Amino acid sequence: MTTATRLSTITSAEELARLRATLPGHRFVIPADDPLPLDCGVSLGPVTVAYQTYGTLNAERSNAVLVCHALTGDQYCAEDHPITGKPGWWLTVIGPGKAIDTDRYFVICANVIGGCMGSTGPSDPDPATGRPYGLDFPVITIADMVRSQVRLIDHLGIDRLFAVIGGSMGAMQVLQWAVDYPDRVFAAVPIAGAAYHTAQNIAFHEVGRQAILADPDWCGGRYLEHDISPRRGLSVARMTAHVTYLSETALHRKFGRNLQNRKELSFGFDADFQVESYLRHQGSTFVDRFDANAYLYITRAMDYFDLAAEHGGVLGKAFEGTRVRFCLISFTSDWLFPTAESRKIVHALNAVAANVSFVEIESDKGHDAFLLDEPEFFRVLDGFLKGCAEHAGLAEAGS
Repeated sequence: MTTATRLSTITSAEELARLRATLPGHRFVIPADDPLPLDCGVSLGPVTVAYQTYGTLNAERSNAVLVCHALTGDQYCAEDHPITGKPGWWLTVIGPGKAIDTDRYFVICANVIGGCMGSTGPSDPDPATGRPYGLDFPVITIADMVRSQVRLIDHLGIDRLFAVIGGSMGAMQVLQWAVDYPDRVFAAVPIAGAAYHTAQNIAFHEVGRQAILADPDWCGGRYLEHDISPRRGLSVARMTAHVTYLSETALHRKFGRNLQNRKELSFGFDADFQVESYLRHQGSTFVDRFDANAYLYITRAMDYFDLAAEHGGVLGKAFEGTRVRFCLISFTSDWLFPTAESRKIVHALNAVAANVSFVEIESDKGHDAFLLDEPEFFRVLDGFLKGCAEHAGLAEAGS
């Protein structure tokens, strides 16, 4: 497959199946006779979980690190992306000698169910009809995503993960792992996350979803059957969300009120300003690698996330008796998942005498800071993991 292949050019289920068959990486299938139970009350099977691994699993199977991706991420975290050709989204963090050191750890990253990069989602064929699921795909939750990951970890023969790490929606998965499977996690690192999705975050997601639903090419979610794709709606959804990932300072530093390839205003609705052109580019390139229905389902899963609700509204009860070592990390300019949300989790962990560290990183890059070049973040993550490795008795890199 070449990087010229784009999801936005695929307008049939057959083309999509051919593309996915050529995607590099591993596949694990949860069989139909042992389906995955979902929070919505149904069971799903067969379910494919697409994943990538980096590094080597040691003889004791004790050095596995599960990396959980954010909303628009996927399993290609530490290598060039097979569709876009761009570097993996966490190449700054994962690799030999980096904070998540692949000379020391065996790193696993799985595409979430409901996704569109090889794991089963709404664009896959429904076994009952042979047609793409569309909106017949069951609504999923963060807990459902984690259940599929547990089945993958079982398949790999790993009893206990050394660490589960992720930012944004990845942080939600980390917290769900720590709450639902505390005996299977030694250390947990939720980055730029929260214990529940706020009303403001749900509102932004709803704007994006409505943009997709309003696109005439969405066709009630059956666009693959009509050889079209709701590019415009998905592009607007991405533009809206991308604004929330940045900070005003970062936008001003990069763009200010600078005009785009012109010396004066157009007095029209072309992209007069550089920031407009930037957002349009973000939207148009996003549709090349993401599926509109997957966006609907994954944003809804984030909206439903609320750890306290599962424990009578008391967050501390979710962590009672936990032996997991936690390190929570936030960023000063993150207004999507502000530091106050991380502090709520820290306070809940303190209330049950859990082992918890917390660091707020000074950064003006907004929510996306965990994906960018932030040396202090790298040092904090590296130091925490090395300390945990010492306590866990993991060998030094290269030894």
